Amino acid sequence: MTYQLIIRPEAQLDIEEAFAWYNARNSNLGSEVVRAIDIGLSTIAKNPLAYPTMFRQARRLRLKRFPYILFYAVNTDENVISIVSCFHSKRDPTIWQDRF
Repeated sequence: MTYQLIIRPEAQLDIEEAFAWYNARNSNLGSEVVRAIDIGLSTIAKNPLAYPTMFRQARRLRLKRFPYILFYAVNTDENVISIVSCFHSKRDPTIWQDRF
């Protein structure tokens, strides 16, 4: 089954902030964190129900190299995956939970 992948504006801002933070430290790291996020998004798109539900309908995928978690929701009726947050794992979880 093919799902439409939607990145919510808040998640897009999270991604841009991660890129800017890593890019300020090393110009190669900014593109590497975005590449890791892209791999995560591709993995979610291929099998969105493979990852655990954490909070309400929120599922998560941890990035391999960077301390970020992609939180998303799956609407199987409409075949839509909504990326809600690209969240640094050391932050207060109530921040991303407010998005659900």
